[in-house]
Amino acid sequence: MTLRVGLTGGIGSGKSEASRRLAAHGAVVIDADRIAREVVEPGTPGLARIVETFGRDVLRPDGSLDRGRLGAIVFSDRERLAALNAIVHPLVGERVAGLQDQAPADAVVVYDVPLLAENDLAGAYDVVVVVDAADEIRLDRLTRVRGMDEADAKARIAAQATREDRLRIADIVIVNEGSLDDLARRVDEVWDELRARLG
Repeated sequence: MTLRVGLTGGIGSGKSEASRRLAAHGAVVIDADRIAREVVEPGTPGLARIVETFGRDVLRPDGSLDRGRLGAIVFSDRERLAALNAIVHPLVGERVAGLQDQAPADAVVVYDVPLLAENDLAGAYDVVVVVDAADEIRLDRLTRVRGMDEADAKARIAAQATREDRLRIADIVIVNEGSLDDLARRVDEVWDELRARLG
């Protein structure tokens, strides 16, 4: 049987790095963010529906989605964010179902789901792993490392679930407030635990 692992963490927590390291161990990673980008590429029904809902201003001159512009619209307005999610989430769900069907029978399948807590999805997984870091550390990473404007970074953090909400649904927590080496060691431990649960 496969072990279905929901992996989540707030923006700037290091979830993507943890996901990459789990993949290197042999996990089958299904990245909801990557799939969410694919389902709104030029020529897709997803992008057509976004333009219908938000207008042509969310497109770049080449016809691709201007994520920054769309983000500025939705991250400060919960109703607009809900409208975007109503377009993207069903399309992502269809793609995820197809990828699940292709995973080997004894795989650890890691679903990299940024909004797992927000969308009350914990019950869909055998194990929920939360990558956690203090809000101040996440804000520093977003502004210093990613070059994000501080107000934009704070708005994105505020638009997501609180740390408490995420930790409440966690079966396993990866605290990521130190170095990449610290994260690698913790991911190694978590991988051993996931394999043990599978076995």
